[in-house]
Amino acid sequence: MIKLKLLGVGTNAKTIKGDGSEYLTAILYLAPADIVEGINVCPMAVVAGCKAGCLYSAGRGAFNNVQQARKRKTILWRDNRQEFLTQLEQDLTRFQAYCNRKGIKAVVRLNGTSDIRWENYIDMASYSGIQFYDYTKILNRRGLATNYHLTVSYSEASHDYANKVMQVKHGSSTNIAVVFKDKARIPLAFKGYNVVDGDKDDLRFLDIPNSVIALYAKGQAKKDVSGFVINN
Repeated sequence: MIKLKLLGVGTNAKTIKGDGSEYLTAILYLAPADIVEGINVCPMAVVAGCKAGCLYSAGRGAFNNVQQARKRKTILWRDNRQEFLTQLEQDLTRFQAYCNRKGIKAVVRLNGTSDIRWENYIDMASYSGIQFYDYTKILNRRGLATNYHLTVSYSEASHDYANKVMQVKHGSSTNIAVVFKDKARIPLAFKGYNVVDGDKDDLRFLDIPNSVIALYAKGQAKKDVSGFVINN
């Protein structure tokens, strides 16, 4: 498996479900919210209530060496952004070429544990062989490349935020991701929209438009009472 400087390949249990003969996923993991002093890569974390229940602590993220690696990347983003972007662009170029040689589709999620407006930093359209995708809580993102798919993350930690998410939903075919507490009781519909299983893989760009993507609480999110996790 290819080893890259910033992107991880084959390191996420959920994305592995979608990897195989057709797709291969690379993810960028940073230290979320304000874990690294002087930088917050998740500007909506407090409003949306997802800070305490962040997936940063789930899976391999529970290991200290993994957390330290994510912190080092975040410090590089904070202190030497140009070098960070140079390394990221090198990773994207190498990953795209690697997948081309293997005859599979390159998939990249840049916000594994962050919520950065990557469209302001990376010319995604120039990587025509890569399908980019992310989850986001920033509702006014514009000017996205056609190969960049966004799913909006829902939360009831703030009624104002929840209402704004639904306004975005009602006005477009944009999908929203909802984290439910009980995997065994995920509803067939939510807020009037069809619910689809978002845990079978992480290939969000393949989801049926105008849907609610059901996820379930993992790690510290299982204890969430803020409203970020929906108690179904």
